[in-house]
Amino acid sequence: MFIKEAATKSGLSIDTIRYYEKEGMLPVIDRNSSGIRIFTPTNIEWLNILYWLRKTGMSMKVMKRYAIIVHEGDHTIPERMSILLEHQKLVEERRKELDACSDLLAHKVHCYKSYKKD
Repeated sequence: MFIKEAATKSGLSIDTIRYYEKEGMLPVIDRNSSGIRIFTPTNIEWLNILYWLRKTGMSMKVMKRYAIIVHEGDHTIPERMSILLEHQKLVEERRKELDACSDLLAHKVHCYKSYKKD
């Protein structure tokens, strides 16, 4: 599939896909005889992984490190796991913060709904 369809399937912009490729964050993307990128299911899977890592707030620096070491092979699994576990802690902390924000908003909405004008 071409880059436009890859963008649609992954939720990433074409520019973001090109950036990730330039930064070495994707497996090799084949090109046809005209030099146009041809995306494989493996490429799409990687785009989806990068999409969700970014959605969780992972920094580009950490995403790049993670992607690069994945492509280096299985001997990097301990480091990959360490990166993901550390990020998981950050996501859980952020979830707690968002839950507190949601509780505050629910409280304020409840106050306004029960407010009676004199």
